[in-house]
Amino acid sequence: MPKYVIEREIPGAGKLTAAELQGISAKSCGVLQELGPSVQWLESYVTDDKVYCVYIAPSEELVREHARKGGFPADRVSQVRTMIDPTTAE
Repeated sequence: MPKYVIEREIPGAGKLTAAELQGISAKSCGVLQELGPSVQWLESYVTDDKVYCVYIAPSEELVREHARKGGFPADRVSQVRTMIDPTTAE
């Protein structure tokens, strides 16, 4: 199943409190339950003004539907074509 990286522009994201992040996470999980098991949230990275999320989903449209239903921005959705790591150099 395809993997996607979602770039979400959220000014001040790096200053969100633990309680705010918990609320956002709970909202996301609720929408994922509604959409069913075909869309999975793997992890997210919070920077100063953006959040980068990694999802597994059958289509970009389902990733965008999750964002719409959750009220989250999805400024850029990119399908991962391959992964590399230090062992790739071997």
